Amino acid sequence: MDKKLLKLLCKNSRYTFAQLADMTGMTEEKVRECVSEMESSGLIRGYTTVVDWERMNSAYVSALIELRVTPKAGQGFEEVAKKIMKYPEVETVYLMSGGYDLCVIVKGKTFQEVAMFVAKELSTIDSVISTSTHFVLRRYKEMDVELCNDGDDDRGNYSL
Repeated sequence: MDKKLLKLLCKNSRYTFAQLADMTGMTEEKVRECVSEMESSGLIRGYTTVVDWERMNSAYVSALIELRVTPKAGQGFEEVAKKIMKYPEVETVYLMSGGYDLCVIVKGKTFQEVAMFVAKELSTIDSVISTSTHFVLRRYKEMDVELCNDGDDDRGNYSL
C-alpha cells in the first residue's frame, strides 16, 4: 500500500481519484484499485468529517475520561473496552500506558449530561476502579485539522 496515498486520504478524504493520481504519480485506475483494496482489507475503516462544533448554535460538550480498570484474566482490558465503546455517547476509546488504563472521549449536550453519564454508566461498570473527567473547553486542532486559525487574537494589545 502507498503511505503517501493514505496520508492524502487522511488529510482530505474528498479528493477525487484524479486528484489523488496527480498528487501520487499513480494512474487514476491504480488509485481506485489501491483504495478499494485498503477498504476491503479493513486498513481504511471509514471516512469522517471534522466539524467545528463551536460554530453551531446547538449545545455540544466533550470530555476526556481517564479510567482505571481491573483487567480480566485471559482478556486484559478487551472486555471492558468493548462494553464501553458500545455506548452512543462514547466517541473514542484508547488503551493507555501511564497513570490510567483507558482514555474515553465522550460527547453530550451539556456538562451535566456528560457528568451523569460518567456517574451512572461508566463508573458503575464492574471492572472500573476510578474515573477522572476532563471537560474540553476549546478545540484548537482535531484530526490534523486546525479549528482556530481564522481569527485574530482577541486578548487585545496592551502596552505599559
